[in-house]
Amino acid sequence: MIFKSKKIQENKPAEESAEPVRAEKQRGLSQFAMGDIAVSVHKMDLFYGSFQALKNINMEIREKEITAFIGPSGCGKSTFLKSLNRMNDLVDGCKITGEIKIGDTDIYQRGVDLARLRKNVGMVFQRPNPLAMSVYDNIAYGPRTHGIRNKKQLDEIVEKALQGAAIWDEVKDRLKKSALGLSGGQQQRICIARALAVEPDVLLMDEATSALDPISTSKIEDLIADLKKSYTIVIVTHNMQQATRISDRCAFFLHGELVEVDDTEKLFSVPKDKRTEDYITGRFG
Repeated sequence: MIFKSKKIQENKPAEESAEPVRAEKQRGLSQFAMGDIAVSVHKMDLFYGSFQALKNINMEIREKEITAFIGPSGCGKSTFLKSLNRMNDLVDGCKITGEIKIGDTDIYQRGVDLARLRKNVGMVFQRPNPLAMSVYDNIAYGPRTHGIRNKKQLDEIVEKALQGAAIWDEVKDRLKKSALGLSGGQQQRICIARALAVEPDVLLMDEATSALDPISTSKIEDLIADLKKSYTIVIVTHNMQQATRISDRCAFFLHGELVEVDDTEKLFSVPKDKRTEDYITGRFG
């Protein structure tokens, strides 16, 4: 199953775009063109049993941008993030209505390949969670799961992913040692590299720096800013300064509702909704 993007601009002439598209298809990946909508959500509701956690969510997430979700604890931002690669399927009693599309594919329609979906939409969690195995095997785990066994090919994937996560120089001489022996910040970058190894289109980050020290947080933020050249990135953060530093667009959630979404600079300087203004100025939250 290929997750193709939804265009919001006219296609470029075929002679300009044919070669990149062919190259991507040869690798078996979906192709997003600049200006595309990577994720679109329409009339989405989410229930845990009889409790409605998300209410009538409508939004679009642009390709190759960083979108930040902000709001007080319990507002639904992490719940919504996990819905984008169906992690909420693992929660008993969770029911979702409405439509969530990755590109042109409704990910909640019958027959969706969840393994392929989660390959295309990677997730990095709040606390570093490297596997209890070597650095090399952590990164190679996903590609092996998807059928890659060739040692030379795996070596190339591991090096590329670790370079992409800006940690290759720190671990290239200890690839066979346990990833659990690394610092917290290094472990989180190993987790990012593990997600990159399967070449996703979208990368979800659920408070990925909240458990890290300021220096490690700064490294991760620099990495995220660099990764948006190649990936669509969606982050959940309680740190509004972080949202202003690294995100292109920002969405404010409150009591399960999407109150407002806009370009980050505009949302923080001239919010349209009084509730947004009250939150970003510290009147509650």
